[in-house]
Amino acid sequence: MNRFLKLAVLMLVASCGGGNYSAPRNLESACEIIRERPAYYRAMVRTERRWGVPVAVQMAAIHQESKFIGDARTPHQYALGIIPIGRQSSAYGYSQALDGTWEEYQKETGNRRARRDDIRDATDFMGWYMDGSSKRLGISKWDARAQYLAYHEGRSGFARGSYRSKGWLMTVSNNVQARAQMYHSQLSTCR
Repeated sequence: MNRFLKLAVLMLVASCGGGNYSAPRNLESACEIIRERPAYYRAMVRTERRWGVPVAVQMAAIHQESKFIGDARTPHQYALGIIPIGRQSSAYGYSQALDGTWEEYQKETGNRRARRDDIRDATDFMGWYMDGSSKRLGISKWDARAQYLAYHEGRSGFARGSYRSKGWLMTVSNNVQARAQMYHSQLSTCR
């Protein structure tokens, strides 16, 4: 094999290597998350500047959706308890964005190369979505609870109040709000 071909094969193999999609070690500390993964913080600050969604709200939503695991997916479903029949949904990545919503984001923002497993794109997506929820539904960008409910149920579902009959989801959204408040107070001490 000539030298150029060997180099080309090596470059191809190297480019296929996955990123570090594992979660940061301590998800209870915003300061430790950004110390361990400064790129996360840079991405979230950029999103806050662009869309106005606070870093703490982004962090709390990502914690709930993927626990900061970049290639997170929903579990498989099984027929008869043993035959895999596919995943529960198309949700993927840090933001657990569904295929259709992700495609809408790519089209509206012109960011066709955006990837759900890239923290910059995932936080930008969340900012875009939450900004849209703020504009269409009047939800404050600081209201992590309502933003999460609109994110989880979709804007139409939120407007219909579909979350009201889901006690478990109300508990989850309260936890997202509490985590956003915790992260906000932590961030004020570690900057």
